[in-house]
Amino acid sequence: MKPKPARLSPAQYLEWEMKSSVKHEYVDGEVYATSGASRRHNIIATNLLRRAANAAADHGGCQVFGSDMRVQVDARNSYYYPDMSACCDPNDRDELYVTSPCLIIEVLSPSTASIDRREKRASYATLSSLHEYVIVDQDRMRVELYRRESHGGWEGYVLNQPEDLIELTCLSLPLVLSQVYEGVDLPSGITEPEPPEYEYAAFQRALTESGSPPN
Repeated sequence: MKPKPARLSPAQYLEWEMKSSVKHEYVDGEVYATSGASRRHNIIATNLLRRAANAAADHGGCQVFGSDMRVQVDARNSYYYPDMSACCDPNDRDELYVTSPCLIIEVLSPSTASIDRREKRASYATLSSLHEYVIVDQDRMRVELYRRESHGGWEGYVLNQPEDLIELTCLSLPLVLSQVYEGVDLPSGITEPEPPEYEYAAFQRALTESGSPPN
């Protein structure tokens, strides 16, 4: 495979990516290789995919994708590989990427946590089709749920108890955290304070910067 140019157009990226043995995300002309995932990461993603796929089968017209399907964020000239996405738009049928997801889920890895909470969170918020963005921590039972409300703004929720309920509205799928973390051996002794980007105020600032309407 030939070396990539310094900057790629979206068309060049998609062509180059099809020939690459490593997945790359694309952000406004630049590409970034994605890394492998841990056992915990994979079990969590599998739990989510299995239940979401079952829900989609009962929810005609919806499709669920794993981490090999790109999501195009046109407003940011970007393509990402979320851990899971769902689309219920019958007109969104490109073979290489999804343009109108109603649900996106990212499972945090140490190397991606900051990007998932900042860059991707602000980028995904520009997708008018998106109902929910969910961030799942692989090292402790903690889920951040960001939901677009009827007035166009976003609400953020932090869930950290086994019985806490996640409502994934576009698939009509209720999940409790114990189902998300089923079979996962979480490490003990994680006592560090939560980073500033966990704060809802930080999400509101990111939405404002992205041009999406805050509450």
